Amino acid sequence: MGAIQDRLIDAARVRERRGTVRATRITPGTGDSAGAGAGAGAGAFDGPLDLASNDYLGLSTDSRVKAAAIAATERFGTGARASRVVTGTLSVHDDLERALSELTGQPAALVFSSGYAANLGILTALGGPDTLLLMDEHIHASLVDAARLSRSSIVTIPHSNLAVLHDLLANRTQTRAIVVVESIYSVLGDTANLHDAAALCATHDALLVVDEAHGVGVLGAGRGGVYAAGLAGAEHVVVTATLSKALGAQGGAVLGSSMLREHLVNTARSFIFDTGLAPAPAAAAAAASRIILAEPARVDALHLVASLIASSCGVDRAAGPVQSIRVGSPDIAVRVTERLREAGILVGCFRPPSVPDGISRLRLTAHADTDHARLLWASALITAMLTESPS
Repeated sequence: MGAIQDRLIDAARVRERRGTVRATRITPGTGDSAGAGAGAGAGAFDGPLDLASNDYLGLSTDSRVKAAAIAATERFGTGARASRVVTGTLSVHDDLERALSELTGQPAALVFSSGYAANLGILTALGGPDTLLLMDEHIHASLVDAARLSRSSIVTIPHSNLAVLHDLLANRTQTRAIVVVESIYSVLGDTANLHDAAALCATHDALLVVDEAHGVGVLGAGRGGVYAAGLAGAEHVVVTATLSKALGAQGGAVLGSSMLREHLVNTARSFIFDTGLAPAPAAAAAAASRIILAEPARVDALHLVASLIASSCGVDRAAGPVQSIRVGSPDIAVRVTERLREAGILVGCFRPPSVPDGISRLRLTAHADTDHARLLWASALITAMLTESPS
């Protein structure tokens, strides 16, 4: 174990020197005053102001979503107990898949235990030696890992560069091609041109895979970027999604044709060899899906808060909930994040290697239920701290 131990020590020293040390820290939940304080400007609110989590629509604490999770636990127990292809498929999974299909306008859905597993499943099941994967350079790490496992030829495309995409599709030698993008990219918060990307894929007999982790519950009145682009149900467009962001639960899904679903059930290793999603998050996500359809005003409230964050912090408005502030070095990002935490404000701290362009950022995430007055107080404090710590 000497060589391995030496590697751990060396890697820890490198992280410390670069200011990229990460840690798991207990974060107080709703109504929990432990941990970070409320802050001097927070007024009568309990606990910290959350500008960091992915619960965009506040559905993880919605009474109807929690009731659905509790009822599913009482009925089915705490776990699925087996793979979905053995005895782990329950009626709650079928209900969730129907709810997701209705929300996104897709013909069929297959639920995985996480968004990461869903992305692994789709690319490894469809890829292979005679497949070309064309990946936007800003795609999520789960898709990068999936591509590496797929045994496909991989080409990384400059971010949102449709001209390069056209040339690569037109001149490929592989029989099959899969283009992989995100409807909303997590770091910059910009959107993909799904309409034109899908048109290129249709022209050149390619499949477009769209990761809607940040799009479902946000774009298209909550129905996602693919739906908003008029591409729901298109045979050459596949959606992957997580259930842990706007839906306030946990799990992941691939949405597309019934034939695709059947193929994944039989070939996606991250589905076949994994225990099914637990009943509680499955029921919660189904309930959340139906709430989004019935209450589009939640999505409007989310975008209002996102616009307020951008304007009060002096940054360009990103299309999604996450608004980013460039802060220069990782050290500054960490220092400001810690000071904000002490003041009762939780923000995201993005730094290498999590950022594709190597630029450290504070990530301020909008939530539909954020108090506007408290947000303006936080924005003023963030601006003051960044002024004291210039990049």
